[in-house]
Amino acid sequence: MEEYSCSLNNYRMSRSLDNWKKFKKVVKNTKRSFFNAKIQEVANKSHSPWELMNWINRYKLPAIKAIKYNGHSCLSLDSLWKALYTSFNTALNCQVDTNILSKIKHKATSIWSPFSKEEFKQAIIKCNNSSSLGPNKLMWHHLKAILKQDDCFVNVINIANTCINLGYWPNYFKCSSTVIIPKPNKIAYDQPKSFCLIVLLNTLDKLIEKAVVERLQFIVTNNDFIHLS
Repeated sequence: MEEYSCSLNNYRMSRSLDNWKKFKKVVKNTKRSFFNAKIQEVANKSHSPWELMNWINRYKLPAIKAIKYNGHSCLSLDSLWKALYTSFNTALNCQVDTNILSKIKHKATSIWSPFSKEEFKQAIIKCNNSSSLGPNKLMWHHLKAILKQDDCFVNVINIANTCINLGYWPNYFKCSSTVIIPKPNKIAYDQPKSFCLIVLLNTLDKLIEKAVVERLQFIVTNNDFIHLS
């Protein structure tokens, strides 16, 4: 406490940034020492570690009720799936007005060039190793290790180029795992819109998609396809 008081007085007298940083460091070290001592005290007395829970704020659990859809409670897995699927796929099969395409200024047709190794290297660099796993349970650091082998790297690029040339997306790339999580600060969780869905795709699929997106973004910006307004 003497070190804390001294550093606080020094800051009050000088109001300098250096003394403020020293004061904050002393506060941090003092707190750490206090809590470490308390934890050691609980351990020495062989008390339950749950005693430490009194130091933190209690988490209020949200009001969970059966999800309602069209005025009825979803009491079976099938009814729950139908409610969530219908709510989160409202854009499915919606009619699109294609007449707006006629207003776009005509651009010359360009040829889609095969992917290069550099494009895939740039795409995989941006992939976070801590990302959640897809259905194939292949983590990014695993795929990065695999692609260090030149033969494997070339095969992946060939798969991507073949998909583009054939206009075909394999069913393997369409497989996904969906995680449903509650949105924060909702009064009740009895409506599908109180939840959000996180779709997890296979790692190889995401890598190829990233390369396609990077290529499309380059084409769009380079040809001035984005309207500034």
